[in-house]
Amino acid sequence: MSAIEWGYGINAPRTMDLDRNDIGPAREILAEMPEWGACIACGGCTATCTAGNLTSFNFRRVHTLVKRGEYAGAWAEMNKCMLCGKCRLVCPRGINTRGVVRLIKRKLGDY
Repeated sequence: MSAIEWGYGINAPRTMDLDRNDIGPAREILAEMPEWGACIACGGCTATCTAGNLTSFNFRRVHTLVKRGEYAGAWAEMNKCMLCGKCRLVCPRGINTRGVVRLIKRKLGDY
């Protein structure tokens, strides 16, 4: 008897393991730039991103990974940012996204 193909797959769960993930750098970033905590993940930054239109850069995805303590690849992704400032212009919370990018790059240089 063969397995039935339903046309979709089941992804692995995306749970945050605080015992495994080091959220220290994320806390340091939040302490230095408290406005980062006001992000509502609306996606406006990603939608207007110049680098995102030219590369696979997705600011919202990297932002979420950093908050979760999953830093692998985040620094390299942040290096794709052109610091053009479009994301800052459309942010409904007025977050200094350029400052967040620079701070994340500075804090995660060792990861």
